[in-house]
Amino acid sequence: MDIAAFRVDFPEFANTTNYPNALITFWSNFGERMVLESRWDTEKPMGVALFTAHHIVLAKANEKASTVGGLPGQTIGPANSKTVGSASISYDTNSTLETGAGHWNMTSYGKQFIHLARMFGAGAYQL
Repeated sequence: MDIAAFRVDFPEFANTTNYPNALITFWSNFGERMVLESRWDTEKPMGVALFTAHHIVLAKANEKASTVGGLPGQTIGPANSKTVGSASISYDTNSTLETGAGHWNMTSYGKQFIHLARMFGAGAYQL
């Protein structure tokens, strides 16, 4: 994957200090092997980019946890409510989950990836 193109397509990863080339290269090389061209066809670069972005976000969360004395790799589900003082808010987190998608639901990139992977894997159909 072309790292410069990835940073243009996903400008949220443009900061080379926070998201070094080595991190992007590591996950994109793995994505190149995991995202099958036979399923994604000409859209394989999108699949690899979403795969990469998803894993970068998870890796950075692990890094952040370890820098504050937390356990890297520890998983938690999405928060669905928050209370600050007397104010409270809650969200319907189930409405945005991809059913049966497991860890792909941990990032918006993962949700996009699995949604597209399922469409490309379904084959042609007519309504």
